[in-house]
Amino acid sequence: MARGPGSLGRPRPDPITMPKRGKRLKFRAHDACSGRVTVADYANSDPAVVRTGRVKKAVANAVQQEVKSLCGLEASQVPAEEALSGTGEPSDITDSSDEMDAQEKSIHERTVSRKKKSKRHKDLDGAGEEYPMDIWLLLASYIRPEDIVNFSLICKNAWTVTCTAAFWTRLYRRHYTLGASLPLRLRPESMEKLRCLRARVIRSLYHMYEPFAARISTNPAIPESTPTTLKNSKCLLFWCRKIVGNRQEPMWEFNFKFKKQSPRLKSKCVGQLQPPIQYKDVHTNPDQDCCLLQVTTLNFIFTPIVMGMIFTLFTINVSTDMRHHRVRLVFQDSPVRGGRNLRSEQGVQVILDPVHSIRLFDWWHPQYPFPLRA
Repeated sequence: MARGPGSLGRPRPDPITMPKRGKRLKFRAHDACSGRVTVADYANSDPAVVRTGRVKKAVANAVQQEVKSLCGLEASQVPAEEALSGTGEPSDITDSSDEMDAQEKSIHERTVSRKKKSKRHKDLDGAGEEYPMDIWLLLASYIRPEDIVNFSLICKNAWTVTCTAAFWTRLYRRHYTLGASLPLRLRPESMEKLRCLRARVIRSLYHMYEPFAARISTNPAIPESTPTTLKNSKCLLFWCRKIVGNRQEPMWEFNFKFKKQSPRLKSKCVGQLQPPIQYKDVHTNPDQDCCLLQVTTLNFIFTPIVMGMIFTLFTINVSTDMRHHRVRLVFQDSPVRGGRNLRSEQGVQVILDPVHSIRLFDWWHPQYPFPLRA
């Protein structure tokens, strides 16, 4: 009985389609020809061939070329002979595999580097020592009044110390002298009250502390930045009174109290630190961010009611007699945004002419009217 080519008359299997377990397969160009691409080439492929689960670039190019030829599409820009040549195929597979290994290695190195950086930042955050409040309170006894802001920015404990009543009381006693000329509301007996203690100490420093008093004497009566500073400020109070000056005839004083637009309200992203609840009365200040515009005229001038309105325009010109000034104030019901220019007929206008003097006082100025409730 004649035997077939294989045992028991069965045909011998093709050694190319039966890879050995654990042996790396090599792709051959003729495997991608029509009739040779099977599902087994992808579904049952050896993991050693495609470690990342992706189709090799050479296999994808060959299959794409075959599909285009079957569908009647134009050939790709790469010639079919070059894509299906067997000479460069093993090197392409090796290069693709090496590229994948390099990418995985790079990703691993970046991950390790990020972990090291995060650990380093955690170590830095935990570094340093936290000193008790008594140490910061002791150091605050040697801080000059003009350095209080810088001292409070050192850390949170230093800022908390500047909120205490003991800090402001010691600051007042350090600069107070028996011969100091202070108003009755700023005398030592008034410093026993906790309400508005910080505001009273700051006001008293402009009477007792020489560097602060020098600022008032050197600053002009009305700064050049006044029109910009007072823009979009709210008029809280307005009054006028008759005064007697050096001239024989009396003069009239017009006072406008404004609430400035606080720069802290412009940025809503940054949270503002609030003083501890036990020191809330110490930091209470009804005149915070307030200023007083004082205009003295030679005659009485009728002015409309502008309380509660927004101050939008302030101009100073030469009077008609060429010897005095002319002041023009414009008030609106709402703030003016975006740098828009106002027309002459818009808003409520207050024109003071002739003007003898113009002054601008902040809430801490010695000539600023002190509220009775503070």
